[in-house]
This record gives sequence, C-alpha cells and structure tokens, in this order.
Amino acid sequence: MIKIGIECESIEGKNPMFGVGRIIMKLVEEISRRPELEKNFRFILYFKDRVPDFDFLKTPIFEKKTVSVPFFKNRLFPIYYFALLPMRLWFDRPNMMFWPNYMLPIIAFGKSLVILTEDVYYETHEGKLPFRYRLAYGIFGWWTAKFATKIIAISETSKRNLAKLYGIRPERIVVNYLGIDFGDKGQGAKDKDGDYLLFVGQAFPRRHLKETLLAFEKIANEFPKLKFVAVGPDKYPAPEKADACDNRNCFYGDRAGPEPTINPLVAQTNKRLGRDAIIHRDYVKDSELAELYAGASALIYVSDREAFGLPPMEALSLGIPPIVMDNELGHELFGDHAFYSKSGEIDDIAEAIKKALTDTEKIQKIKGSCLEFAKKYNWKSFADRFLNIVKNHYARNN
Repeated sequence: MIKIGIECESIEGKNPMFGVGRIIMKLVEEISRRPELEKNFRFILYFKDRVPDFDFLKTPIFEKKTVSVPFFKNRLFPIYYFALLPMRLWFDRPNMMFWPNYMLPIIAFGKSLVILTEDVYYETHEGKLPFRYRLAYGIFGWWTAKFATKIIAISETSKRNLAKLYGIRPERIVVNYLGIDFGDKGQGAKDKDGDYLLFVGQAFPRRHLKETLLAFEKIANEFPKLKFVAVGPDKYPAPEKADACDNRNCFYGDRAGPEPTINPLVAQTNKRLGRDAIIHRDYVKDSELAELYAGASALIYVSDREAFGLPPMEALSLGIPPIVMDNELGHELFGDHAFYSKSGEIDDIAEAIKKALTDTEKIQKIKGSCLEFAKKYNWKSFADRFLNIVKNHYARNN
C-alpha cells in the first residue's frame, strides 16, 4: 500500500479555478473516479481550516485531515504550511508528500514531490514584492531545488529554464503537462460567429491585460459589434499598497490584494468608446466558463512568461484561436495553431487581434485541429503520470 499525502489548502476557497487550486481540484477529482486504486494507494488530503463540500472528496480512497493554526482561523498560512503540517507528517509518515505550492518546508523530512516554476526565481530576483516576500521565495525556492525528491515541471520549456536557473540536474525534474477541462465537453468548435474576445486568468501585470484592453480600444471602431470579456481577479500592484501580494498562492496568505487597476480602466475605456464594450468579472462557474470559451472569437493570453498557461490550451481545444506571446513556450505548445504577439506592447497586441479576427484560412485550420489538442492534454493523463512518478520512485526504494 503506497500512502500519498497531498497538500490541499488551495481548494478551501469558494473559487479554486485558477493556478494551484485548479491543478489540485482536477487531480483529486480524477483520482476519485478510480476505485481500483484502493488496492494499492491511500491518499491523505491535508487542509488548513476546513474540508470543502465537494462530492468527489467523499470517495473512500481519501483520508481527510485539517491542520488548523490554533486561535487564528483563516490566518497565518506560513505557520500551517512551514511548521504545523510538516510536524503532522512526522507522525503520519506518507511514502511521498505532494507539495503543489512551489515550496518545500525545511523541516519536511520525508520523500517529496514538488511543483516548481521559474516564476519563483523571477519573483526573488526581479519581482517588485517587498524584501521579506522575496527573501522567503529565495529561501524556499532554493530549498525545493536542492532537496525535493522529485520536481514537477509543467512543460519542457519550463524544465529547461528550471535546470538552468537553479542548477538542477535534469533527471530530477519530470514533465507533467496539465490538462484541458473543456475539450471533451463539445464536439469541436461550434460554427457560430463569436461577438467577443476573451481573457481568462489572474490578471498579473506580466499577462498584460491592461495593454490588451487598450489594444482592444484601438481596434474597436473597426469591429463595432465586438466586445471584450475578461474573467479573473485583478492582481496589479498599487503604489500605495506596494506590499500587497502579487500571487494567489502567496505563502503569507494575503487575501486582501492590491487596489483595483482593471475595473477603473474598464469604466474609462467604455466611456471613451460610448458603449459597454468591455465586461470584467472576477470569477464564473466552470459551466459558464465553458460557454464563454465556446462562443469567443479569440482567447487573448499575452504573457511575458508562463510555465504552461491553461486558458489558451482550453480555448484551442474548442477550436477558438488563441493569441499568445511569441516566445519559446508558445511555439512548444501551439506551433502554427495560434496567433502571436511580438511583445506585450499595445500596438503588437492590436495587430495580433486583427489577424485572429480576419485570417480566415488560419482560423479554419485551428478549428480543424481542436480534437487533436483535446486528446493530447487531459487531466486523466496528468493523473496517470503523477501516479507513475510515485510508483516508480517507490519501486526503486523498496
């Protein structure tokens, strides 16, 4: 019997649809569909304050435990993550512990499997977070790179970057591509004229939602019926709150976030255009999100750097043209099945949008390739690779 621990604090919130929360949701949900795993596996799910009321968590294969911080409910994430949970593991002794939040606690002595992306490195050395945050990223990112039993990268590009930035031996890093949620919910893209562009994701500055909105404004008069729908919380920092956390998975658990940037810009742009052309919402349900994907003219996700980037893959699985940054990762994942922006500048994004709306030959090629991408990137395969990583390591050490 292989006992696997999974850190699950990121799915305790109401909307774990982004980042680490989404990865854990999909992994655990996929495992819950496999009752045959009970013969060889036992999964211990660790939560900070409460166990969410998801049906898939009620599967007998899961043992659920909370490791709350006494007297500080919903607070002090670092004490839970870096102290109380590792101490709990001293007693539970799983064969391997999965840490999805990029950071391996120093006192976690058992076998570990940790997701790591180059964002942790860049936040440490080039980020604009306060020194105490950057120091913590530097310490625990380095600790993960040096002492995690296995490191999961979510693309080959990210693996190469991690090996170079942290000096990690490539054989310690395994690649596990993330899955697409919506490709299996439709029979390819629907033949209907979309009347809006779509952005999905946490609006960090590196994803250039601000520039994308201004690029949309620049071409809006050429497409008078076109709208722009942006889904995702505003993560832009504000000068008066420079110490606000610029990451949903900030290990200090700062849920307050910065002062808004996107909503004021939406209001100003709509006023200049003379119509409600732009709609911004922090969250939508998965069912509504699938409908938004299927009806969009294009999905815009121009990001300076990503380890993977799910939204453009999900859009492509439904035949919706993605607009992404012209970089190594973009070409690894999409090849000729995307429109590329040369940079995050307004003019370059506007040019890419126009191509995605008017290049009918390429648009039809993308629609025809959607099922191919849906088969390649799925959560079943992600779970299979995850379990194989654990089994192979267990077999070598027993």
